[in-house]
Amino acid sequence: MKTRITEIFGIQYPIIQGGLAYLAYAELASAVSNAGGLGQITAATLGTPEKLREEIRKVRKLTDKPFGVNFAIARHDGNYKDLLEVAIEEKVPTISITGGNPQPVFERIKGENIKTLVLVSGVRQAQKAEELGADAIMAVGQEGGGHLGRDDIGTMVLIPRVVESVSIPVLASGGIGDGRGLLAAFALGAEGVEMGTRFIATQECVHANNVYKKALVNAKETDTVIIKKTLGTPGRVLRSEYTRDIIEREQHGATYEDLKNVVSGEANCRYIYEGNEQEGFGWAGQVAGLIKDIPTVQELFDEMVSTAEQGKQRLVNIFEAEKKFI
Repeated sequence: MKTRITEIFGIQYPIIQGGLAYLAYAELASAVSNAGGLGQITAATLGTPEKLREEIRKVRKLTDKPFGVNFAIARHDGNYKDLLEVAIEEKVPTISITGGNPQPVFERIKGENIKTLVLVSGVRQAQKAEELGADAIMAVGQEGGGHLGRDDIGTMVLIPRVVESVSIPVLASGGIGDGRGLLAAFALGAEGVEMGTRFIATQECVHANNVYKKALVNAKETDTVIIKKTLGTPGRVLRSEYTRDIIEREQHGATYEDLKNVVSGEANCRYIYEGNEQEGFGWAGQVAGLIKDIPTVQELFDEMVSTAEQGKQRLVNIFEAEKKFI
C-alpha cells in the first residue's frame, strides 16, 4: 500500500497504533512497526525521563523500523518538557500529540528531524494543526475509545469533512479494527487509519490483563458507554457496574472533585492491569463489537491486508458489473 502516510513515515502499511495510556510499551510498539505499521510508546504514563529513554532504547532493540512516541499533553498538566527533551535527544522518528494545545511542542521541535501527528476531533482543530506544521492528522470519530471530542460526530461524517478542510494527509480513527474499516477509510478520503482498542486485544499488548482482553472479545458494539461528559472530557469505556455508577453520579450533579478518584488513572490501572472490575474501568471503542480473537499483531495485519484486498475486488466487481448494463 502506498499513500502519503506510508511515504512520510517510512512504513509499509498506513496503520498507526494509538498512544494507549498505560499500555503502549516497547513490546506492542515494536510488534506493530515490525508488521509494517507505525508503533508508538506513550510518554505520559512512563512518568520520568529516565524511564522514557529506557523504553525508547528497548524499542530500538526490538525493531529497526520507524516508531513514534505519544505525548498526551493534557495528562502531563504541562509537565512534559523533560520527556520531550528525551525524545529529541534520542532522535525518535515521530511524535504524536493528543489531548491539548500542540503549539508549544511544535515550537520546541522546530528544526528537528521529527515527523508529527496530531489527534483531532473536528475541522477547526485539524486546520490549526496544519497551520502549526503537522505532517498528518488523526481524526477520531465518536465511536472511538478513550477521550473523544465534545460534538458527537461519527467517523463516517468527520473524516470527509476533515479531509476536505486540510491539505495534509488524514488518518481515520474511531470504529476501525479490521480490513473493512481500512478500506472504508480510503473510500472516505483518508490515507490510513489509527487504531487503539483493537491493538489492546493482541498478544503483544502484554501489560493488559486477560480480563480486559477477554471483555473486549466478548463485548458487543452496545457494550460501551461515555463517562465524564458532564465534566467536559467525555471518554468511551466498557459498560460495567462501576461505569454505570459514574454516569449516575454525573446525572445527579457530581463535580470533578467528587469523581476524580473514580475516574483517575489509578482506577483505570486497577482494571486494565489487575482485572479488578469492582474498582476500575477500561477504555474501549465501539469496535469492540468486531473483535473476536486475540491474535498476534502480525496476524492482525495479515487479516487486515487480506480483507482489504478482498473488499477492493468486491468493489471492482460491482463497478465492472455496472458497466455491462450501460
